[in-house]
Order: sequence, then structure tokens, then C-alpha cells
Amino acid sequence: MLSSYEKMIILKKSLSAWQSPEFKKVFQAEVASLDDTLLPLQEGLSYANFADGSDMSVLILNQAETEKLLIIKTGIFYQGLIAGCHCSDDPTPPDSHTEYCEVSFEIDKKTAETKALLI
Repeated sequence: MLSSYEKMIILKKSLSAWQSPEFKKVFQAEVASLDDTLLPLQEGLSYANFADGSDMSVLILNQAETEKLLIIKTGIFYQGLIAGCHCSDDPTPPDSHTEYCEVSFEIDKKTAETKALLI
């Protein structure tokens, strides 16, 4: 059974670009364009209450290949929001902090189905 952050991700462009000079650029763009709820950003929070991956930056730390998988270890920078209770007497506006987590992407070499696992 897939956990909440292991929802179905398909990275066809990244799989097609593997071992090409464009791989890094294609992979970073494809991951950055994903719905942030598909990634384990909420689980990776260190300082904030809520993850906001609308402006995330993806850094490739390592890449490897097995018989069946491409394994891409990444560092992801994104914003985390610290929000007050939003009560009528709470003057605290939402505050954001830069968050960082490491995520391993396991791309199936036949189907491009991808798991994103928090490291």
C-alpha cells in the first residue's frame, strides 16, 4: 500500500532524457512542475507547520541506475508556512521560512512510474 506521499508520479520526460546532457535540466523542471502534494514536503518540514511547494527548487545530489530503476537523490528547497490561529484577535500574519528536505526518486525504467521517498 502506498503511503500518503507515495502517490502516483509519472516522470516520462526524465526517463526519456536519462543519460543525455539535458537530463538534469529536464528532471529538475519536471519535478518542479509536479503538484507539491505528490511529494513528501509536509513530512520533511523542520520549522514550519505547512509546506508550500509552489516555488520549489530541486538540486540533484546523486544519480544511479539499477536493472529496473533510475534512482535520483535530490535536495528540495521550498517554503514552509508558520500560521497563527486566524482567530479574530490573532494579529499574527502567516510567516514563511525556507525549508529543505532530501527526497529519493525511484523511476521505473519501463513505465516511468515514480516513487518519491523522504530520506
